[in-house]
Amino acid sequence: MDYWLYKTSMTTIVGESVSVVADEVRVYETFDDMNLPENLLRGVYSHGFERPSEIQKRGIMPMKERRDLLAQAQSGTGKTGAFTIGALSALDPDLKRVQVLVLAPVRELAQQIESVAKSISSFMNISVYSATGGTPLREDIRAIEKGCQYLIGTPGRIFDLMNRGVLSSEHIRVLIMDEADQMLEDRFKEQVMCILQKGFPKETRIALFSATMSEDVIDVANNLLQNPQRILIEAKEVPLDGIKQYYVELENSDWKFEVLADLYQQLHISQALVYCNKRQRAEWLAEKMSQQGFPLSVIHGEMDVEERKRRMKDFRSGAVRVMISTDLLARGIDVQQVSLVINYELPIQKENYIHRIGRAGRFGRKGVTINLISPEEKRAVSEIEEHWKITLEKLPTDLGGIM
Repeated sequence: MDYWLYKTSMTTIVGESVSVVADEVRVYETFDDMNLPENLLRGVYSHGFERPSEIQKRGIMPMKERRDLLAQAQSGTGKTGAFTIGALSALDPDLKRVQVLVLAPVRELAQQIESVAKSISSFMNISVYSATGGTPLREDIRAIEKGCQYLIGTPGRIFDLMNRGVLSSEHIRVLIMDEADQMLEDRFKEQVMCILQKGFPKETRIALFSATMSEDVIDVANNLLQNPQRILIEAKEVPLDGIKQYYVELENSDWKFEVLADLYQQLHISQALVYCNKRQRAEWLAEKMSQQGFPLSVIHGEMDVEERKRRMKDFRSGAVRVMISTDLLARGIDVQQVSLVINYELPIQKENYIHRIGRAGRFGRKGVTINLISPEEKRAVSEIEEHWKITLEKLPTDLGGIM
């Protein structure tokens, strides 16, 4: 079944099949126009926001006005700020119970949301906490019992806390699902559905934020949301203009390592992410690069949680300049200094191409993406270019001017 997408009388096909009908949405050009609580507004400006992004102009007020929300927006558009500000505007600081629940697919994204929420709520005297797998359950229980009000978590840990009777949905005013398209894939879908079946008060408002509107997202929206505000931030509006996108066409995939090593030597890199599709390839590449004397690190979803945390901390601090990763770090993760993304392998899902390269262009910052293309990947390049309406440029011989 195909769904068609309308935005203020303009028709667009998103992806290959599934879209939604987007409502006419009021646009707020400044945070002051939104009549936010004073302590929340202070936190917004203290966090560094000066003017709202496109999704913030449209997505904050429906949550403040207690409406369900279905929003399609890519990573890098400011959606974390949008749902954080919207949810905080509905929270009662005097009620020491979980009132906002945010579901996120991976630990790193949950912790990043926690950091943003703590910063924006810094003048509100509320408790923000993230509960994720791999950390002691007793710490999560203690945080909830002490009065956590804004809780972010991965599906497995949140379901565990609910199943044990530690986390009650009784006072939850806002339920947010970030990266809903990924959350409703096979890996997370069963846990998410179990959480949703736990039962929430009829007053609970639900917000789904998704990069693409898959049929699973549409089905959940149709079953859960009541008269939702529907928002589309089109792909062409995602601020990627500052990212130069290049490709290197190779006659043999075995040449990729030599090309990567050559790039590493020639480019002045502040920080870079190198993407592989599988854990085994990422580990192999990291080991081989290290053997050649190139300092770097590697991270993937099957790694011990504490080790992942340590490596991510080193990367954020700049102690590690180059990180090899699977798509674990493709969505939502914001490391300010990343200026270069190298796709050692093109992503299996073309939607992840924009997520990956967006790491080098958060909120419109300048960056470079280099794609290493084997003969087997030529068709994938064409599909990515057609899907995202972009054109990759051939990497020039003289690399001096690309960074």
